[in-house]
Amino acid sequence: MKKNIILVGMFIVVVFALTIFTGCAEKKAVVTEGTAQEQAAPAQTAATTQEQSAKVAPAATPETAETMVKDIFFDFDKSNIRPDARETLKADADFLLKNGNSKVVIEGHCDERGTAEYNMALGQRRAQETKNYLVNLGIKELRIKTISYGEERPFDPGHNEDAWAKNRRAHFVVTP
Repeated sequence: MKKNIILVGMFIVVVFALTIFTGCAEKKAVVTEGTAQEQAAPAQTAATTQEQSAKVAPAATPETAETMVKDIFFDFDKSNIRPDARETLKADADFLLKNGNSKVVIEGHCDERGTAEYNMALGQRRAQETKNYLVNLGIKELRIKTISYGEERPFDPGHNEDAWAKNRRAHFVVTP
């Protein structure tokens, strides 16, 4: 009887250990056009983002990584990639594919609303979602790093909706 209890106990320990060590495989983000999250976004959002992109766009300069890779913007308290940002990311991916030796750091940024801790986590989710999208477009994952600055590095120091909309972004730092 004691021998059976020991065998059952060892079996349970082995099964438990296998469960812990095998775990789940890392989940890859799947990028599909027209997800439910996108469809819920108002049409006005895309128009205001295009206006923001025009305001943020640099002056005409020679084609460099800084001028060719554009930031993307996010809705308040969201980390999903908006439809207008998908087009920007496709152009960014084309540039990165043509410049295969370059590496990129994706910085996740937030507006000043919310706690510092919450905004750091939200900025990281934004950077990670952006990275996942680029990886699904063919950019090697090893070329991309992410970092969150939360609300610490605002693009616009203002305290209104226009400034906050510019600060909710994923910014790209490309190195050759």
